[in-house]
Amino acid sequence: MLPIRIKLIDGELDDKLRLLYGDALEAQKQKYLALTDAFEGAFGESDDAVLFSAPGRSEIGGNHTDHQLGRVLAATVTVDTRAVVAPRNDNIVRIHSQGYTPLCVSLDQLAPNATEENASEALVRGIAERFTQTGRKVGGFDAVTASDVPKGSGLSSSAAFSILVSTIFSELYNEGQISPVEQALASKYAENKHFGKPSGLMDQLACAVGGFVAIDFEQPEEPKIEKIDCDLTALGYAICIVNCGGNHADLTHEYAAVTKEMGDVARFFGKTVLREVDESEFYASLGQLRKSVSDRALLRAMHFFGDNARVPKQAEALKQHDIETFRQLMNESGRSSFTLLQNVCPTDASERGLALALALSERMLAGKGAWRVHGGGFAGTILALVPLGDMPGYQAQMEKVFGQGCCYRFAVRPVGGVQIG
Repeated sequence: MLPIRIKLIDGELDDKLRLLYGDALEAQKQKYLALTDAFEGAFGESDDAVLFSAPGRSEIGGNHTDHQLGRVLAATVTVDTRAVVAPRNDNIVRIHSQGYTPLCVSLDQLAPNATEENASEALVRGIAERFTQTGRKVGGFDAVTASDVPKGSGLSSSAAFSILVSTIFSELYNEGQISPVEQALASKYAENKHFGKPSGLMDQLACAVGGFVAIDFEQPEEPKIEKIDCDLTALGYAICIVNCGGNHADLTHEYAAVTKEMGDVARFFGKTVLREVDESEFYASLGQLRKSVSDRALLRAMHFFGDNARVPKQAEALKQHDIETFRQLMNESGRSSFTLLQNVCPTDASERGLALALALSERMLAGKGAWRVHGGGFAGTILALVPLGDMPGYQAQMEKVFGQGCCYRFAVRPVGGVQIG
């Protein structure tokens, strides 16, 4: 029997697990115990096996602002990617993820491999390459993983996996000294250069830091991070995710278009990203801009300027526990995403699940709650701020339309990627 399994059974890890999962402690312990069984089945006994966890994240404010070096407000949630991990004495990484084909990566070859695009192998190899470039150590390990972060949910399953891998490298080979910012930068590098996804930095940084966190990416190598203490339950509200169906996996071209079109506007002014563009100059130049870029690009730039300005106001409202101001700002952000950013409805599909969920939310929560598209958009999920007294009716209505289990309330997890024991 693995020594880490004995610690789980004897309750030695209960305090650490309770910090991550709260009242769901016992259910989560059973999941970790099942993982230890799977590890033994895949790799045999190991006295050095330990547990790791990396959370999913929810975007609370700042929609598609991070890749333009803007501001975001995010929170880590209690759904996560978990692992039982043991170090190896070579440079081979073997990962068995439940529901997926096992992967094997040699860290002796760290250059991008075109055959690994959109595959987990690319994330492992890319994170290792970035760490070696910055003087960090990497080494082999065996891992069995399982995830409660649904793909396409807007809770960033890929970032949770990336931060899991970076946390493993940090703890096993760098004495836990790789900072959340370094881990996030390595994960972004892996997604951009190896995986083939033009992502920003918000997902990875939120998963690495944990809790409510306001992030300003103006200096991307040294983003400003502020953790915020706010208990929404104590203020009488729940945050809910509604899964409207669809999957982000087939929508890479939609996300790439958002980044490209915002970049087109920035390049008109000789800049790289919209954060570098003066908002007043942008509005003064709309006539000339229309000759060079699409109208949709202009609308998306207008969204950026508005949402980027809203984030610090949302953060301040949370710090002051001013739920009414926060609610109003969240709705403003949602309207901007729908009408300006236009990431609610895919351009080449008839599916309109997000729009339907937002319309139903407005009907049920007008004047007392808030609702907005969640994450990258185009499919997947919406985010709703629901008064506790309205939660049963809201959940029932959403599940009547989108299916049993589509609507769930989450708790904010106070820590990011972590070794448990």
